Amino acid sequence: MNNDINGKDGKHSLEPNATAAQAFTPNEIVELISRVHSQIMDQVEADELQRLTSDQKLSRAKDVLTSIMKEEGLFLPLKLCRQIENEAVAEISGFGPIQPLLDDPTITEIMVNGPNKIYVERDGKLSLTDKVFKDDAHVLRIIERIIMPLGRRIDEGSPMVDARLPDGSRVNAIIRPLAVDGPMLTVRKFARVPYEADNLIAFGTFSPEMIQFLKACVEAKITILVTGGTGSGKTTTLNVLSSFIPNNERIVTIEDAAELQMQQDHVVRLESRPPNLEGRGEVTIRQLVRNSLRMRPDRIIVGEVRGGEALDMLQAMNTGHEGSISTLHTNSPRDALSRLETMVLMAGTELPSRAIREQIASATDLIVHQDRLRDGTRKVTSIAEVQGMEGDIIVMQEIFIFERQGVSADGKIIGEHKATGLRPQFMRKLAEDGIELPTDVFRLETHGRR
Repeated sequence: MNNDINGKDGKHSLEPNATAAQAFTPNEIVELISRVHSQIMDQVEADELQRLTSDQKLSRAKDVLTSIMKEEGLFLPLKLCRQIENEAVAEISGFGPIQPLLDDPTITEIMVNGPNKIYVERDGKLSLTDKVFKDDAHVLRIIERIIMPLGRRIDEGSPMVDARLPDGSRVNAIIRPLAVDGPMLTVRKFARVPYEADNLIAFGTFSPEMIQFLKACVEAKITILVTGGTGSGKTTTLNVLSSFIPNNERIVTIEDAAELQMQQDHVVRLESRPPNLEGRGEVTIRQLVRNSLRMRPDRIIVGEVRGGEALDMLQAMNTGHEGSISTLHTNSPRDALSRLETMVLMAGTELPSRAIREQIASATDLIVHQDRLRDGTRKVTSIAEVQGMEGDIIVMQEIFIFERQGVSADGKIIGEHKATGLRPQFMRKLAEDGIELPTDVFRLETHGRR
């Protein structure tokens, strides 16, 4: 920006006697950003704009903002000018007001509740930001920018959509008439550098002994379900568990919106597809699970089981595709078994309950249950083995638990991960595969993670 408008006090100063900056509300700031963006779009052809570098776009934004300030006698702090310029560039090639939030590594989730309320999650806690959109149309424009490269659509005929950002972050959008107060956008961010087991140990999500045990289970092709509520960290845990899969295996991942961060070389990523404008062309998770069986997979990773694909997944696990890993929304390990049974029935099968439970007991070896606690921390609260059937009941036993002991003065949950002292029945399978675990992994004493 021209030096003659930079005052000694760090503010853009357009007149020699300018001594104070005007106060601007968030809505007035977003209006300025919109004007800078509109003028750039009017001045530069679309083809030329695509060829501009980020620095060139920023230079354009500075020139336009300077012109507006001169014309209207505006006095803006230098920091605010930089914000307006950067966000105007984000309107051109980024995601508007939420771009700074996407760039902030401390933010794990962004929730847009209409144009004037944007919340974020940091350290498991929600807070309202000072970012705003201009109006509903502005929110909708950003939603369309996210989903357009993926071939998705959102309109009155299809008012909900799941998508992903280029970095793999998960996006859900819903608009009128389903969203009464206007367009809603939720972004679940993922770490640009995938979390590793050591990170989850440091966070207190697992104890070192639990990670050691699960690593052995993955290597021995023990079938694992990762369960928990919304936002409990299931996908992060699934990513860490999948990192233990040997690099020489062929992995097929199946998701609604591809977001898993696989680190192996031989990975085939499949993604479901919604119907087109004519209501045709839909490809469901269930169809992809069936197709994956013809792709010679060593492992099948289903991002989330939520419907009739549960039956196909169980049948795959029972016919030579051990070692599969998936996630499931549940409140407890026992609830996971009930939900699986319900979802098998959703496939339209008329199998008796006992036959379904026998398939579940035979196909599922281990359930890793994770919770987001009241203080915002995410912890694996149970690792339970599925042992088989006794009568009509599926028998389970917990191998590890998180034992709560109270709440500290600052509101943090106090507790420890513990082994129950019980050894899983599939230890023989680990031994047959040459995988040995130290006996102290299953000792009854606490593991010391808080």
